[in-house]
Parts: sequence; structure tokens; C-alpha cells
Amino acid sequence: MRRLFLRKAAAVCCAVLMVMTVMTGCGNDDSKTQDGKTEVVLNEVAHSIFYAPMYVAIEEGYFEEAGIELTLVTGFGADKTMTAVLTGEADIGFMGSESTVYTYVGGTADYVVNFAQLTQRAGNFLVSRKPVENFTWNMLVGKDVLGGRAGGMPQMVFEYILTKNGIDPAKDVKIDQSIDFGSTAAAFSGGQGDFTVEFEPHATALEQKGEGYVVASLGEDSGYVPYTSFSAKKSYLENHKDVVQAFTNALQKGMDYVQGHTPEEIAKVIAPQFPETDMETLTTIVNRYYQQDTWKADLIFQEDAFTLLQNILKDSGVLKDNVPYKDLVTTEFAEKAVK
Repeated sequence: MRRLFLRKAAAVCCAVLMVMTVMTGCGNDDSKTQDGKTEVVLNEVAHSIFYAPMYVAIEEGYFEEAGIELTLVTGFGADKTMTAVLTGEADIGFMGSESTVYTYVGGTADYVVNFAQLTQRAGNFLVSRKPVENFTWNMLVGKDVLGGRAGGMPQMVFEYILTKNGIDPAKDVKIDQSIDFGSTAAAFSGGQGDFTVEFEPHATALEQKGEGYVVASLGEDSGYVPYTSFSAKKSYLENHKDVVQAFTNALQKGMDYVQGHTPEEIAKVIAPQFPETDMETLTTIVNRYYQQDTWKADLIFQEDAFTLLQNILKDSGVLKDNVPYKDLVTTEFAEKAVK
């Protein structure tokens, strides 16, 4: 199992070690703009409506109010986001917290610590090729399903739900994990699979084209899961406390906004972040996430949530023993942000 874990973590750890031999940290000084704001580079794992509170904070100017000049970069994968953080290319990473576990167990000295949890439910949906009334998960037995990469949260949460419903992911369902993230919807449109697990906007797009039907929310059926969080190297958190606190305060304002406004209002605010998505579709997607209680009221990453995360990792075979919550999570900044 240890060898299995290392294979899952290799995409993060090996790439990082190779890059770090030729790079020096370039994002750890508090660089200032001409108007005195602190420059912060944030690398996000993907650019998704799923992360609406963060975009609210950007569009409403909360980071600027906190004295931060934010540069947002999309990593297109947790391995790339983690590499950016560990090499100093980014100051803060936004990704699934399982990546911090992988690098910690892999032996990274200046490991990455989670300091703010954004989402508390999975953000993907099960899409069927045909309409299904009264869907139950045992309908997947013997079916072909387009899934996610091994060791990633989307796939692990999917397997977690199957197991909860008495279904063996390895034996009872034919899960295709060979398709790149972001390409499964196109493959499904092309005739592959009976079901596919999709994030937005792909789930809604398949419905709009009449090529698929959302039959279940993984976020609802998995329960509360610490799906994504903000993290930074231990040294960065220690040496830039004021910056991290200001960053967290701005994020909390974004969280407060989505708690106190309608999906229509949220969609209008974040629309500039998604110029390719029309307002009706954007509102539909925001409402879908809003209704399933996707976003926490605060950013505090609780210990029971971290324990659940590790249980999912162990059930998926990518983690043998628990790692210390006190090492990989700090609630210092999130707790102050809500006071």
C-alpha cells in the first residue's frame, strides 16, 4: 500500500523536487506596488463557478481593500498548483487538501499547510445518458462510467459514495479513468459511457444540448467533505502572517456575501470571471451549488473534516496512516477573520 501511495503522490512530489533543484523561491518577499499594496500570487487548481466566494472577493474589491494586489493564475491540476507553491512561483495555492497530505507524507521539509477551507461539498454531478426517475446508486452496477484520475478528490469521493451504498468500485462498476480531466464531457457526447461524473459548466451544458441528464449530486450524497482549501508553505505562513491574515479577511467577506445574497446576485457579481458563460446558465449553475450548501459560512478547517478527508484517502488506498491535523491545518487566520 505504501508503494501505491507513492505512485499517487509522484505527480506532485517528484516534479516538485526536480523543479526545486533549478529554481529559487521567487514569491516569498513582500513585494509592494507603487500604491503600497502587497503583491500576492494565488494559483488555483481550476477556474470554476464552484469557487464563487473567491471570485466575489476579487470582483467586489475585498483584496484591494485589504491592501493586497492579487494575481490569479490557473494551474490546471493539483500537481501543477502544488509545484507552483513549493517552488515559490506562487505564494498561495487553492486546491484539494489531499495534495498537502501527499507532499507531507512524501517527506517535503517545508511542507504546505491548509489555512482556509472554501467548499464543504463535492462540486460534481452524475450525468446519465438517458433520463432516470428515482435514481439510486445501485443503478450503476454493471454500467460504464467516465470517472476521474486515481488519487484525486473527484474520483475518491465518487468511490466513497459507491462504498457507502454497498457497491464495490473495483468490481461492480466499470469506471474509465483514462480520459483527461475536462475531456470527459466531450467523450460522453461522443458516445462513451452510460454515465459520467462532471463538474460545472459541463453538467449543465450536456443537459442544455439534450445529451445528458443530471441524476445525482455527489455533493449531496457524500455529505460534508473538505473539498478545497487555501494553503501555503509553512515558512510563508510563519514569515507573512499579516499578509495571510489580510488575504483570509478578504476571503471571509466573499463567504459572507454568498451567505447573504441570492444566486442571481452572486451570478451577476462573478460574471466578469466567466465571460464565455451567459447569465442564465451562470445563474443556473450558481443556484445548483447554492441549493446544496456548497460554501461554508466561515473558512475554519475543522479537525473532524480533516479526519473525514483522511478516511476517504485510506478507503481509496492512497494513504496508510493518518497524518497530524496540527501539522497540516492552522485555524489561526480563519478564526480571526470571523471575529
